[in-house]
Amino acid sequence: MKKIVKYLAVLLGLIVIYVVFINYQKFVLISGFSAKSVASGVFVAGRTQESIEQTDTNFSPITLAKNNVDLKNKSVSSNVFGFKNRTAIYREGLGTVVVNDEFNINAPYLIPTRNLTPTNLPFPYGDLPQKDTVFSNINYQKLKTVVENYFNLNNAQNTTRSLLIIYKNQIIAEQYADGFDKDTKILGWSMAKSLVSAVYGVMEQQGKISRNDFAPIEAWKNDERSKITINNLLQMNSGLEWEEDYTKISDVTKMLYLDTDMTKSQINKPLVGKPNETWNYSSGTANLLSGILRDKFKNHQEYLDFWYTNLVDKIGMHSMLVETDLAGNYVASSYAWATTRDWAKFGLLYLNNGNWNGEQIFSKNWVKYTTTPTNSSQGVYGAQFWLNSACHLPDAPNDLFFADGYQGQRVFIIPSKELVVVRMGINASNLNELLKSRPVKPNEKKEVVEFELNNIASNNFLKNILSFFE
Repeated sequence: MKKIVKYLAVLLGLIVIYVVFINYQKFVLISGFSAKSVASGVFVAGRTQESIEQTDTNFSPITLAKNNVDLKNKSVSSNVFGFKNRTAIYREGLGTVVVNDEFNINAPYLIPTRNLTPTNLPFPYGDLPQKDTVFSNINYQKLKTVVENYFNLNNAQNTTRSLLIIYKNQIIAEQYADGFDKDTKILGWSMAKSLVSAVYGVMEQQGKISRNDFAPIEAWKNDERSKITINNLLQMNSGLEWEEDYTKISDVTKMLYLDTDMTKSQINKPLVGKPNETWNYSSGTANLLSGILRDKFKNHQEYLDFWYTNLVDKIGMHSMLVETDLAGNYVASSYAWATTRDWAKFGLLYLNNGNWNGEQIFSKNWVKYTTTPTNSSQGVYGAQFWLNSACHLPDAPNDLFFADGYQGQRVFIIPSKELVVVRMGINASNLNELLKSRPVKPNEKKEVVEFELNNIASNNFLKNILSFFE
């Protein structure tokens, strides 16, 4: 009997060793994701470890990670069953980053110069309360009911964190979940891609770069990749190989949680299609664009400063923090934080064709370029923005375009309605219904914009939260 128990124990031990061996790299990624998420949530957004673990990291397999928060040293260490501990640290001005064994915590580092001086103007152009305007074509009571119903029904599973609607530069609806308010920074995930596109627009406006230039990548000069343009990269249409799969070990997960320099991941990939003929969504491309920008400046400090002094702080997005990788590059694929109101300002900049209170931040032509469908994207993608030109959101206006992030982070811009709608959360829920419009009735005026509660679907999700009259 003792021999049988001994053999079973040995067998069990071998099984454990085998399971650990085949999942070791997965453990590395799981602990990396968890450490980064908890660290940014605590030290950037000012939330509690408990709230983050109950929502942001509360899904399989990330729940396998155990997190230890060090408030004194502003770091988070995570591991899976005690294996492969990963640590994320917070650096003032740069956000959090998962460190490696070579990282020197005592090494000096540069931080971006910020201009956080309050502007003595009403929202959105300043820091004072907005000058309330009553629009006669809006039924405010119905709008309030719509927002509350949509928010509460979707929030039954804690999916919606904030909802903000701006009409003609005026906030007409705003609501937050418990634990969130107008001052809470929320991660935009891939909305950072739209941000790097805007920086390119500013660079082109200032004559510092042209989207038609060939991508200045030394490793590509002697092969077919030399034909790839900055335009191809902005439109995700380079033809380069890339696997964007967050459910397994893939190009994107290795880049985000293993790479020291995230701008190089896409550089090393071969062509699998032809430039301008092969659309493929790639976070590696967004970070490559960040790296190309860095090389356009004389030094690292100028690169760090430019994003803020010429765009972010220029339009009063003072809450925004764009996090960097270990090499000091802005992670343009994934890591930009801001309040809901500041994300709305970003949308307003595009709604107003690049003009911010009389100053042209980037050209109207850049907005047109941004919203022009990328060849081979079937009408769903422009220059680091998603489009509705092919009506894949069938009930929303086809001139809608938007910044899009993981778990339903959205900044919707609808020029024909003079609207910006920001929705932040932890699950993409009913976004088509959120923007649903209906045909004009015979006796209605074209300029009327009315918000009304139409129907509650059988699954208890609110339908037709916004109804726009053409």
